[in-house]
Amino acid sequence: MSAHPNVPGEPTTTGTALLETATAAIQGFGPLKRIHQHLCAFHFYAHDMTRQVEAHHFCGHQNEEMRQCLIYNSPESDARLIGVEYIISETLFLTLPDVEKPLWHSHEYEVKSGVLFMPGVPGPIQRQDLEKVCKTYGKTFHFWQTDRGDDLPLGLPQMMMSLTRDGQLYDELAHDVEKRYGISFATESENRAYMKGPDQGIHPLANGGGQGLNTSLREVECMPIQCRRWHRLNKAIFLQAHYHNEALSPYVSQFFTS
Repeated sequence: MSAHPNVPGEPTTTGTALLETATAAIQGFGPLKRIHQHLCAFHFYAHDMTRQVEAHHFCGHQNEEMRQCLIYNSPESDARLIGVEYIISETLFLTLPDVEKPLWHSHEYEVKSGVLFMPGVPGPIQRQDLEKVCKTYGKTFHFWQTDRGDDLPLGLPQMMMSLTRDGQLYDELAHDVEKRYGISFATESENRAYMKGPDQGIHPLANGGGQGLNTSLREVECMPIQCRRWHRLNKAIFLQAHYHNEALSPYVSQFFTS
């Protein structure tokens, strides 16, 4: 059954379907062919932990220390593309400026609790890669708020975070996924107990620095082509990460004054 039967718009016509068949035979789709992995996990809105969503990641490696994922609301062929996630190693994360670190979340709890898994892949096989994922950090934005029933991607991109401790994930959401995929998070957690998180521990600025994060719009002066700074002429709207943490405010201001 489709996860979203009510997307607005006219049905795909025969002409469009024929054109898709032709272009599919001619074009290469190189970036999509790099996708080699399906991860299922849960995200919550960085400013509202009560809004939790099932997220299906289809990922490809850029190199050994970075992978990028397209996020869908289901694994079905007609799933909605709801977001993206970038996953980097601890080594790369530690090179980030402090103002950037709060935008990234850790994966240690997700992996060790069993709630991040590869649908259909035998446990011993997926655990080989999850040992690496356990040490990584991710940066995620969702563009389509399907959890509130949006038929189209409305509003601002939303920063998302990951689970970091017991008691955060809704039981009904967990049980539904366990039933559909025939898995036990508790059993997987036991099997992954040996895994280790980041070598230097989870960085204190990760996971929003322990604070809520929200995205908002503000008007700023638009930089004309001949200038190098933003303090000129026309106004435009830029996306700003709004921090509920005064200690980080000086870092945030760097984005808008340099």
